[in-house]
Amino acid sequence: METTGRLGERGVAAAAQGLPAEARRSVDGYLMAGFPWYGLDEAFTGPRWLMQVGAAADGIVEYGSTGHGEEPSLRVETDMDQQRFTVVVTVASRPGRDSADGTGKLEATSVSSAAWLAGSGLLSCTWPTRMERALRQDWLDQQTAIAWELADDLEGESWSQLSLPVDGVPTDFHYRESEYGWVLAGTAGEDVHIGAYGRGMSAYGLGFAVVKDITRYDA
Repeated sequence: METTGRLGERGVAAAAQGLPAEARRSVDGYLMAGFPWYGLDEAFTGPRWLMQVGAAADGIVEYGSTGHGEEPSLRVETDMDQQRFTVVVTVASRPGRDSADGTGKLEATSVSSAAWLAGSGLLSCTWPTRMERALRQDWLDQQTAIAWELADDLEGESWSQLSLPVDGVPTDFHYRESEYGWVLAGTAGEDVHIGAYGRGMSAYGLGFAVVKDITRYDA
């Protein structure tokens, strides 16, 4: 999928293309970013792990995720209700601009971009109970379309407001729950937007902070 013209509310979640796979899944990709990464603050003392970064066609890192708690599994025998994790998504705040190859426009990123990434991320680690493997892709396509619509309507009734600390400062987030977990999204200063999703860990007691040393996260 091309990122050109789709790096805004929906397209920022397009597959990373500008980095080799090993960089996207290791600390190297995170070190290439020109913006700060966010994770849970020091109140969280459990495992921390890297996921992957996403880049535009020119290799500039646009977003990435850090994991906390137990890495979610899609194994059918895994009880979804017993999984405990929180994933924090950091999205660079970008204005609308021309694509690197000059063939189109890249939309500005926004809180909706973070909401979409968080919503689709929760879906990607969810296996609905009592569903055959062959039907999961149809379910995922349907739920992904719903996640797009919800991310585009952050003032709608599906979202509530939740205040959580970001670097110690109370910050307003858009928040929603579903049977599969929770999703939230907001802005941290001028440089980035933050999204998060999780299951088994309450969002109400969380706090976010700049990751001072991304190498602390196990790849």
